Amino acid sequence: MTTSDGHVKWVCRDHYRASYQEKHTQALRDVVKLTQGEFDEQLGRITIALGSSFAATEFYNAVNQAKGVIELTVDLNWSCVRGDFEALGNALRKSRVSILRLCLREAFQTSRLQSTSAQYKALFHIGQLPRMKLFHIDLPEDTVKLPSFKPKNQPLCKLSVNLSPVSLGEKEYRTLVETLKVNSTLTTLNLQKNNIGVNGAMALAEVLKTNSALFTLNLYNNSIGDNGAVALSEALKTNSTLTTLDLQINKIGDNGAVALAEAIKTNSTLTTLDLESNSIGSDGAVALAETLKTNSTLTTLDLQESKIRDNGAKALAEALKANSTLITLDLRDNSIGSDGANALAEALVVNSTLITLNLNGNSILFKGFLALSETLKKNSILTAFDLLCGTSTAKTMFEALKADSTLTTLNLRYASIGSDGAKEVAEALKTNSALTTLDLLHNSIASDGAKALAEALKTNSTLTTLDLGRNSIGYDGAKALAEVLKINSTLNTLDLQESKIGDNGAKALAEALKANSTLTTLDLKDNSIGSDGAKALAEALKTNSTLITLDLRYNSIGSDGANALTEALKTNSILTALDYNV
Repeated sequence: MTTSDGHVKWVCRDHYRASYQEKHTQALRDVVKLTQGEFDEQLGRITIALGSSFAATEFYNAVNQAKGVIELTVDLNWSCVRGDFEALGNALRKSRVSILRLCLREAFQTSRLQSTSAQYKALFHIGQLPRMKLFHIDLPEDTVKLPSFKPKNQPLCKLSVNLSPVSLGEKEYRTLVETLKVNSTLTTLNLQKNNIGVNGAMALAEVLKTNSALFTLNLYNNSIGDNGAVALSEALKTNSTLTTLDLQINKIGDNGAVALAEAIKTNSTLTTLDLESNSIGSDGAVALAETLKTNSTLTTLDLQESKIRDNGAKALAEALKANSTLITLDLRDNSIGSDGANALAEALVVNSTLITLNLNGNSILFKGFLALSETLKKNSILTAFDLLCGTSTAKTMFEALKADSTLTTLNLRYASIGSDGAKEVAEALKTNSALTTLDLLHNSIASDGAKALAEALKTNSTLTTLDLGRNSIGYDGAKALAEVLKINSTLNTLDLQESKIGDNGAKALAEALKANSTLTTLDLKDNSIGSDGAKALAEALKTNSTLITLDLRYNSIGSDGANALTEALKTNSILTALDYNV
């Protein structure tokens, strides 16, 4: 209240604190918005790029005052010196940040790195802060030459480093390997696209035999071949900490896969193995399948584009009948036919743990689709199913969807189901009570298909994400969806990119946004929306209190549309991501 002499007197301490805190939170919002960063206030998470020490100081001060930031992802885009890192450390010491992801690829000057390391020790002191639980650094190549790359042991802080892709030289790689032999803090190492080859893999394998800190190793696209895979397999037999191993695109054949399968028989810690885009063939798949019958730790196996064919799929199907731990299996683009699909369908009837199965890009014909569709009626565990089908086979799948009570995610992008298929989906949605995510991107769906889906959404109360991007639904389709958005209370993400909705479609959606209170993400990229459509959306943003992300890129909104959106942002405090081109 205000006293007789004009001073403000706070009669409630909690009210004072709340008002004081809101003031600083708003200041933080303004700083983040000015730098085009992202601020999730509910999670206490900020993602931001800073271009100067001045901008950094302003941001650090705001973070300290607001006190609500727990997770921070920051990119330092200038040539930092020791004082800059010390300023960051001091700011973090006063804040509540416990998770820090720091990108320093532009921040480090190579010449200074090679001449001295003292000025960079402040960087690694951050890992010693009492609150710090996770510290990820995206580093340039030269950093591995520094003595300060070896931070003091801090068992409470998980340190992860990304050196991808920097094409490490032989000397730098040797330094890194030697560091890993004694390092007990680094938990995540990303070396993708560094061309370490067979010798590099062998050197890392030796480290893994004794290293007890590394949890995640990413060797994506490093040409390690079968011999490199064999060396890593030997290490896995004794290593007891590594949980994730990414070996995508490494020229690994069946011999390498057999060796890895043998290692996994005794390894009791690895939970994720990614062998995507390697030529392991059916023999490699058979070996892995045998291991899955007894392995009790692996939960995720990615064999996308691995040439396993029907025989490999059959072997994996047999393994799924006995396995009780695998929850995700990716078999995309493996030339699996109906025989393989039938075998997998049979396995899914008895398997009680697999949650996600991806069979997209295979040669499964009607017989195989029918078997999988029947399985969906009986399996009560599978929640995410992804495969490619056409209009004729899709109908069978949608009939199964009507009765399915567990499937939560269905990906049918590029399936060419057309409007007729969309109508079948719509009928299924009227009775299905489990599906939350439906992806129909690029399916030749016209306005009548969109109208059918809109009609279904009037009664469906579970779908939260709908992707209709790259379909020619036009104004009529957009209008139908807009009408349903006025009453639907569950959909929170709608993707209509490249859907030819034009200004009128944008206006219809704008009217819906004035009434809708659940949609948080709307993608309207590349829709021939002009200034009129943008102005209508801007007007809606002045009253809408839920939309967080709006994408208007690749439209011709012009300066008038851009100005209208800018004005709307002055009153809208909810929207955190707005993308557009003038």
